[in-house]
Amino acid sequence: MSFSRLSQYLNRSARYALDGTSRVLRMAGADDPIRTPITLLTFNSQSDLGQLALGCDADIGGTSTIHMDLDTEHTYEGKPTGKFHGQMSLAVRKGLEGRVRGGYAGFRNKHRTTLFGEITDDVTFHEYLALRVRAAGHPQTRHSYYVNLQMEGPITADIWQHRLFFNRGDGAWEDIYIPLDDFVLTNAGEVASHQITMARDKVRSIGISLLGGNSGVEGPYELGIDSIRALNSEDVDIPPVKQASDGTKWERQPV
Repeated sequence: MSFSRLSQYLNRSARYALDGTSRVLRMAGADDPIRTPITLLTFNSQSDLGQLALGCDADIGGTSTIHMDLDTEHTYEGKPTGKFHGQMSLAVRKGLEGRVRGGYAGFRNKHRTTLFGEITDDVTFHEYLALRVRAAGHPQTRHSYYVNLQMEGPITADIWQHRLFFNRGDGAWEDIYIPLDDFVLTNAGEVASHQITMARDKVRSIGISLLGGNSGVEGPYELGIDSIRALNSEDVDIPPVKQASDGTKWERQPV
């Protein structure tokens, strides 16, 4: 292990110990529930981007491409931002037709191991996941993004998922607010037949995926991203998007 990686590992271990102490104090009633905004992920430096794991269908025989770069052109408040981009393709390599499925690209934060265990995020007392993003790329690829949450637990194929809908089509920055209660439990890419309430005290990873294979979409894609935060209603300044009960139709919540 290199010195820089060892330093990061030890820093995470110290954070794990501090977070554990804070949780014990909260359980003892020493602190009120924390409702202030929590920054979960930022995309403003090479160090931030180095904490991400990337993957696409090319890993299993597809032909899509994936990149995550630091963007110094499309900045937010003077800071560089992340640019998630590539080419979405439904084709697979010769000889793998019918055996693998193309049309996938995504990223998430790497799992954060420490000397004492794994660091997770606690959003129990927060209502919304807030994403500061910029939709670019081909217009047809903008409707196939999903936000993914993985909780600590024995079933690693369980992912909580929600569609990512944009309000702007001009490539400008916007804040998208998704109610955490509206995430749907999926397993191995399929909606779970038995839906349960998401336990939000141990969020293991947060990510975004582009699922062109689900909608038959191909073409160049690009998503700018500045940050992902956890907020409450007092911090939300526009009506959030809400998922309909059938999981397929969407409507904007009334003001």
